[in-house]
Amino acid sequence: MTLTFEGGRTGNAVKDAVLADSAEMTRAVDAAIAGTDPKGEAMGYYTTGKALEASLSWVAQFKKADVTITGIVRYYDRKVTLESKTAAVLTYCGDESKGFSKEKKTGKVNRTPVTKDSYVTYNTRLDKNSDGVWQTSQIISTRGAAQCQP
Repeated sequence: MTLTFEGGRTGNAVKDAVLADSAEMTRAVDAAIAGTDPKGEAMGYYTTGKALEASLSWVAQFKKADVTITGIVRYYDRKVTLESKTAAVLTYCGDESKGFSKEKKTGKVNRTPVTKDSYVTYNTRLDKNSDGVWQTSQIISTRGAAQCQP
């Protein structure tokens, strides 16, 4: 799986840290799905609270279906709003039109047609923990979001 994150530099060090840690959270969830981090340790490092619960549930769905992920997913239009020194809101879009599930046993890639549901909007809250990590604490995603359509 190849993940591309556009707009990682804003010129503001705090916003850039939020963007970087959010990208690492996404990589951590995908690593748990792909099996390269089967215990989800990185996911636990970059998520907390409701976002951790949602991420664990998402990973469990892939494990139950005995599938992994493959392809390319692009994240773009990433916008950070700082709420305080330790809280931020990050919204962004995901283009999953070239990302697919893959059956573990057979290696068959489940190619799906590109539809409006291939595009997802994310609305997240990140909280800076005592170690200085911006952990995603809440995440809401909506498939087929009009603002993310090409």
